[in-house]
Amino acid sequence: MDRWKGRVALVTGASVGIGAAVAKHLVRCGMKVVGCARNVDQIKELAAECKKAGYPGVLVPIKCDLTKEDDILAMFATIKAQHKGVDVLVNNAGLANNDPLLSGKTSGWKNMLDVNVLALSICAREAYQSMKERNVDDGHIINLNSVAGHMVAPISGGHFYSGTKFAVTALTEGLRQELREAKSHIRATSISPGFVETEFADRFIKDKATVQQLLSQQKNLTGGDIAEAVLYVLGAPPHVQIGELMIRPVEQQM
Repeated sequence: MDRWKGRVALVTGASVGIGAAVAKHLVRCGMKVVGCARNVDQIKELAAECKKAGYPGVLVPIKCDLTKEDDILAMFATIKAQHKGVDVLVNNAGLANNDPLLSGKTSGWKNMLDVNVLALSICAREAYQSMKERNVDDGHIINLNSVAGHMVAPISGGHFYSGTKFAVTALTEGLRQELREAKSHIRATSISPGFVETEFADRFIKDKATVQQLLSQQKNLTGGDIAEAVLYVLGAPPHVQIGELMIRPVEQQM
């Protein structure tokens, strides 16, 4: 990770869960991390925590609504003005609405598409353009995917979500191919976690008792586990392309 010290990483959805853990780990490794979310209060708290811990990097909170392209473009303009540009993008932000294919709300489907697919793609495009204009040829785009992007679980409310994550699998491979065609050494990686103990399940199921029962069936992954995976991917030699990394709890069935 030494070659990343002092360089700029953008982590979307950095206020809680996996995003917060990734941001903290990158700051600990000496990177300048721009963490974005709609509510930045928690990112500000995390930034203060990192500073108090004496980490060599810095966490910079920035407010951004990823469902709005204008917000995303403004965020990249701010990063360019204040930090020159992005060297690493961690597309962590994602959401799952419990909206089945036969009865779900169109608004819920659209919300998932806006965040899980469109925002991810817009951020990837803008990060690449930021690297290209500064002749950065060793950058990295990391998409936080899911095991649901590789198989369809028998959970009716999660089928549309799974569809958006299958899209992330395809989009990440598409990025790899287009980067290669452009003769770029910027790498693209999809990281697909299984069950992770974050607020994600609470938002999807909305029944704490059910969530606790589900999570108590096995020893689940933590946000820190996924952050370590991000460090592993970034720390691979520049000629090594890790296209897909799937991470499950040992006891997870699906």
